[in-house]
This record gives sequence, C-alpha cells and structure tokens, in this order.
Amino acid sequence: MRFLTSTATTKLDALDASVWDRFVAQDPQGHLLQTWAWGELKGRFGWAPVRIAVERDGALMAGAQVLFRRLGPLTLAYAPKGPVLLDDDPAVAGALWQGLRRLARPRRAVALKLEPDWRDEESERHAWLHRCGFAPSAQTVQPRRTIIVDLAGGEDDILARMKPKWRYNVRLAERKGVAVAAGGAAEVMAFHALMQVTGERDAFGVHSAAYYRAVLELFAPLGQACLLTASYEGQPLAGLVAMQFRGRAYYMYGASSNEQRNLMPNHLLQWRAMQWARAAGCRSYDLWGIPDVHENPETAPLAGVQRFKAGFGGEEVRFVGAYDQVYRPLLNRGVELAWRLRSRGALAGAPLGG
Repeated sequence: MRFLTSTATTKLDALDASVWDRFVAQDPQGHLLQTWAWGELKGRFGWAPVRIAVERDGALMAGAQVLFRRLGPLTLAYAPKGPVLLDDDPAVAGALWQGLRRLARPRRAVALKLEPDWRDEESERHAWLHRCGFAPSAQTVQPRRTIIVDLAGGEDDILARMKPKWRYNVRLAERKGVAVAAGGAAEVMAFHALMQVTGERDAFGVHSAAYYRAVLELFAPLGQACLLTASYEGQPLAGLVAMQFRGRAYYMYGASSNEQRNLMPNHLLQWRAMQWARAAGCRSYDLWGIPDVHENPETAPLAGVQRFKAGFGGEEVRFVGAYDQVYRPLLNRGVELAWRLRSRGALAGAPLGG
C-alpha cells in the first residue's frame, strides 16, 4: 500500500479532480462534501483542502478530503462527511489514519474531526470508529438529523407522499402566478439580498455573495448545482441553491422575503428543486437539517424549519455524528470552544462544511 496526496497547490498526476470524484462516487456513502470541487470552494474562503488516499494494487481503497483552518498557531482539521472507504480491511484503515497524522503534524492540528454520512442505527459503524481511535464529540458541524425525500415513482407519487396541505400549497403558488426560474451568477446578488433578509429574520449568519457565486462557478458546469428563484410579478420572493452528487440531491442554501408569503413560494420552490433533481437522475432529495432528538421539537431553533420540511413526506434520518481523534489533548479544549463559536447560529441548509 502507498499514500497519494494532493493539496490546493500540489496535484499529483495520479490524484486529480476526475480521479478523486470517481473514487468518492464508488463509496455507497460517498458525499458531495468529499468531492474535489467542495474542497476548492472551501479553499477560496479560509480553509486549506488536502486529499489523501491509500492505494493498494493500483486501486484507491480509502481516503479523506480534510479541510484545515488556522486558529492562531494551531489548525482545525475537519473531514466533512468523510472518510471515503471502499474496503473495511483494518490494515487499509490503519494506513489512512497513519497518513492523516503525518499530514496533521506539520500543520499543528490538535485533532481530526470526522462526520461520516453513516446512519446512527448502524452500531457497527460506531464500533469501527472507536477501534480506529476516535471518540464521540458533542461539537458537530453539519446537522446530525435530516429529512430525505424519496424521488422514486412519478411526480404524482411524490406529491401523494406529501401532506395534503403541502400539495395544496404547491398548486396554490402555481395558480396564483408564482414563477420559478433557474439562474446563474447574474442572479446571485438578488439571492444574497434574500439571504440577508432571512438571516436577519431568523438570527443566523450568511455567507458572502462571492461565496454563493463560487458555488455556482464550481458546481454548475458539472451539472451539480442550480440556483432557483421564485418570483411574483417580477419581484423575487424566495430562492434556493440545490446541489447533487451520486444520485442524491441536497437543499443546501435557502432564503425568502418577508413579502407575499401567503403565495407559498417556498413550497413551489422545493417542488421545482425536486423536479430538477429527478431530471439530473437523483433518487433522493436531502432537505438538510432538522433539530436533533435531544432538542424540544416545539422550542428548538429549527422547530419551524422541521415542520416545514416534514410536510414534504420524507424519512427522518440521524447520522452517527462527529468523532474526534485528538493529537494534542492539552490544547483540544480550546479548539472545542472554537468549534462551538463557529457553529453557533448555523442554520440547516447552510453547512459550515467547512
């Protein structure tokens, strides 16, 4: 076995974007946040992406895209929705963690945080992480729970799985003349303005307009991102960015105006995003984030978000959560505080994802 690595400034011939993304797609749990373009996106906004893979007999068997973030003289190391595993051979996993420690040492990383896209009920996944030297962490970055809508069957089948009021609201928006259009970089400023309204209303921070523009620049040419805007008589009322990879689509970023909410633009917008996902060959649509099981469903910050998302008839899914492998125990407490500060105010649909 041998290691292959690539950073934002050094790309080995054997490990480039196409090779990496094919590798991620081979993992049944391969996720958008482990794709090459996601690392490039985060590389533009303060993170340093590093990809490492373990090769055996000429084939990539395990790997991870790790994002490093400076915190004074130290760094945070984070593998969103990683690692990527094609083989459960302990020797392969051991080689991966050894390689990651080698990467972390010169970058003064105090710990490596993983958030695999593995379901919580799979007890063997938790046991595997423990055996590999990871411990559960209360400091998560991505939402631990979500709702995933099944896109199987025809459009009438998907609508039939929604709550009756949600079907009614989709059709109401259509009857009232709400129009949904796909846009590009030219529409980013209008979307960002809606994000600012939403952030002020719901008390969360938003990315810059440059960030959303970069999302489209990197992913739209790959057919992996779409900006949709719902308007009424030319006035933008709501917008979202949907993304997709390996058969699953994601509601990544969403915003809405305080005006004309009675026209139900958000219901129609989500339906149009599902239609876009189906056209892209997706089998499911991840609504990205609801309150976790320990939170009061009536008073949690995302309680209203959960009620809205639940109406689309999906399955509630909980993931294994965050696991840390600590390299510098005495310094890790301060880094955990940094994670809390960075995570505070995050809204589902706006992953730190980085």
